[in-house]
Amino acid sequence: MRQRVERMTKPKIHTMAELSKAIDVSRPTLARFFEDETSVLPSTAKKINKGLAEVDYVYNFLATRQNRKSTGLIGVVIPHFEDLFYASLLDSIEVAARDAGFTMITQSSHGDLASEERAIRKLRSLNVDGAIVAPLGAQENSEVFHAAARDFHIVFADSYPSGPMPPADFVGTDNSSSIGVMADYLCRTGAQPAYLSMPKLNSNATQRQDAYFRKMRHLGLAGEVIPTPDKMESWQFERFGFEVMDDHFSHGRYVDATILCANDRIAFGAIRAANTHGLFARTGEKRGDLRIAGHDDHPLSRYTFPALTTVAQDVVSIGQDAVDLLVNRVRNDSDGDAIQLLKDGTLKIRESA
Repeated sequence: MRQRVERMTKPKIHTMAELSKAIDVSRPTLARFFEDETSVLPSTAKKINKGLAEVDYVYNFLATRQNRKSTGLIGVVIPHFEDLFYASLLDSIEVAARDAGFTMITQSSHGDLASEERAIRKLRSLNVDGAIVAPLGAQENSEVFHAAARDFHIVFADSYPSGPMPPADFVGTDNSSSIGVMADYLCRTGAQPAYLSMPKLNSNATQRQDAYFRKMRHLGLAGEVIPTPDKMESWQFERFGFEVMDDHFSHGRYVDATILCANDRIAFGAIRAANTHGLFARTGEKRGDLRIAGHDDHPLSRYTFPALTTVAQDVVSIGQDAVDLLVNRVRNDSDGDAIQLLKDGTLKIRESA
C-alpha cells in the first residue's frame, strides 16, 4: 500500500516588506544583512537565517540597486572564458572586487566584434558603476566604447584598444620588456630566435612582434619572423602553432632552430608538432638543437614535454590593480589623466629552451 507523502509548502514572500513582517526584523536591518551578513549582530543574523529557512524568499539583488547612485556592480568583458589566462584574470578581478564591496558581472566577446559590442551594451543596460575590458582592439568598436564611457568609467586590461578611444586607464604586461627579456636569454644561451607570431586578434600581436625586432636590433641582429598563412585569424592558438610548425618541420625547416612564440598556447602547438616529428629527445636519447620558448606562463606550461621555458605575466596583480583603479574612479567620480600600469614579466627557465 502506497503511503501518501505530503510536502510542506513554505509561504511565498514577494517583497522585503513582507519578509520584515513575517520574521519580525526591520527592513533596514534586513537590507544591511543582505549586503553583508557580518554587518548585523550574530544573534540577529541567526534569527534572519532561521526565518529565511521557513519561507520562500529570493533577494532581488539588481532591483535594490537600480535607483541608487551606485549599483555596486562592476562589469568585465573578456575575449574567451575557456582561455586559462583570462580565467585567472577573472578570478583575480572577482576577489579584488568582492574585497572592495563590489559584485562582478562577466561577459564574453567570444573573439567577435559584434559580441563585444553587445556585451558593452548589456553592461550599460545594467547600469554598472564601471567596467574592466580586455578588448579585441578593433577600431570598428570605437564608438561603442565612447558611448559607454559617457555612462561609466572603463579600465582596459591585458591589451590596448585600437583607433581613437576615450581616455581610460590601462593595466597589463610591458610586452617590450617581457619579450626583450626572453629574446636576450635565448641569444645568450644558444642560437638567435626566429619569431612565431600570433594571429592579429588584439594589440598584443603587434606589440610583441615589434618588441622582438627592437631587441634583435639592439643586439645587432636582423631577426626573422616564421612565415604563417595570411588568413589564419583564429583564437585556436594551439591549432595555429601546430599547423604552422608541422608544415615547416615536414619540409625540414626550423628543425634545429630556436623559436620564440608570441604566447604559450602557440608554443604548445609547436611543441606538439616537434614531438610528432621526433625532434625532442626522450629519456636517454641525444637531444637535437631545437628550442621552443613562449610567453605568459600558462598553467599548463610546466607540464608539456619538454616543460616550456616562458615569461610569466603577473595576472593576479593585473586584476587587482585594474579593480583598484576602477574603484578609485568610481568612488571619487574622477575623470583625471589616464593612468597606465605596465608590469614586468618574469623569466621561467624550464626544459624546452
